[in-house]
Amino acid sequence: MFVLYNLLLLLASPVILAVLLAKKRCRPGLRQRLGWLPRDLDKSRDGRPTIWVHAVSLGETTAVVPLVQQLKTRYPAARVFVSTVTETGKETVLRRLAGQAEHLYFPLDFRWSVRSALRAVRPHLIVVVETEFWPNFLREASARRIPVILVNGRLSTDSFAGYRRIRPFFRRVLAAFTLCAMQTDRDVERMIQLGVEPQRVVRTGNLKYDQVAASAQAHPGQISRHALRLTGGEELFVAGSTHPGEEEAVLDCYRRLLDVAPALVLVLAPRHIERAEDVVKAVRSRGFTAVRRTKLPGASGVLITGPRVVILDTRGDLATLYRDATLVFVGGSLVNVGGHSPLEPAAWGKAVVFGPHMDHFAEAAEQLRACGAGVMVRDADGMTQTMTSLLLDRSHLEAMGKAAYQLVLENQGALARTVALIVRVLESDTR
Repeated sequence: MFVLYNLLLLLASPVILAVLLAKKRCRPGLRQRLGWLPRDLDKSRDGRPTIWVHAVSLGETTAVVPLVQQLKTRYPAARVFVSTVTETGKETVLRRLAGQAEHLYFPLDFRWSVRSALRAVRPHLIVVVETEFWPNFLREASARRIPVILVNGRLSTDSFAGYRRIRPFFRRVLAAFTLCAMQTDRDVERMIQLGVEPQRVVRTGNLKYDQVAASAQAHPGQISRHALRLTGGEELFVAGSTHPGEEEAVLDCYRRLLDVAPALVLVLAPRHIERAEDVVKAVRSRGFTAVRRTKLPGASGVLITGPRVVILDTRGDLATLYRDATLVFVGGSLVNVGGHSPLEPAAWGKAVVFGPHMDHFAEAAEQLRACGAGVMVRDADGMTQTMTSLLLDRSHLEAMGKAAYQLVLENQGALARTVALIVRVLESDTR
């Protein structure tokens, strides 16, 4: 089956490379992804352990920042690499882990690029985040007897169904994991059903509960009402990590909310900021004043007033912007993307509204609903009804926010459990 996988991968390689070259955001790092790593990467380690953490993109990278920091605190001499496949992930590593970790682009799953990367990095331990099950990478790591730990692991319903269809193959792929630290009991059960031995699967919880709490404490004022040029009586409706098709629903909702709250200002934060100009056009086509965050006038500029939409076209600001929000909608959930983190606004004590497609954060979404801190809506009408109700009942809105914050506090601890597992494996392997 591995022979068939590699044959299919080889046949598809012209298409894969053409797609990567066609997408501007995929071009940076392509040389590294094909196996050509920096020449000085293999500089003398003086016996230091090397830990390779693979975190894919922005969300996963952000989640493991506290984990990497704790590992560096415990092993200050260790050399830590954090690999991603996106520029946003790279920027997070460089900004949040400067001096603690080095960035790499994760190799494409061709055998030659994987082997080249492993030869260059020579890790003592590999830590894989969430759902990165690359057959050749895992098989080559196993062949070199490198311990591999899956942390913050999860299996969406669609992914699980796909893996089950080729269970014999994936049972061998997943056999490369020394330990699988999963987010939920559901994820544990699914890994066991895919053939992972029960003693190698454990539930540690979701690292993002620890991450969002730490982020809220460490970055209390990264972006503010003043930076958005809001006046004293204005309130914020923040729609975070939106995708095509969602901005239109949010704008329809916003139009009707202005009847209830005329001083409401909408902030649209598209998941991919390269879409910012398209979002501006969509806003203006509906008759609203639109302004990009990067083009807001300074303190001496003309103050924009009245109903308007600010497009957040900067990275790293959304999580802290939730602090000043009155209303919050989390995107990727009205369209079938799988949803984005509802925990970031919850960490600031905000009621969270999201659509029906929250499979990537299914447990968190259900917990928020169960404790009365979150509401699931199906469309613009449902969003409008929910948001209107919350604006008219501020005591209920406040109570939901308190419940959200309490949920985040009660679910912390995954970080400590995950670090303990990594330490156990790393130290047993180096004895």
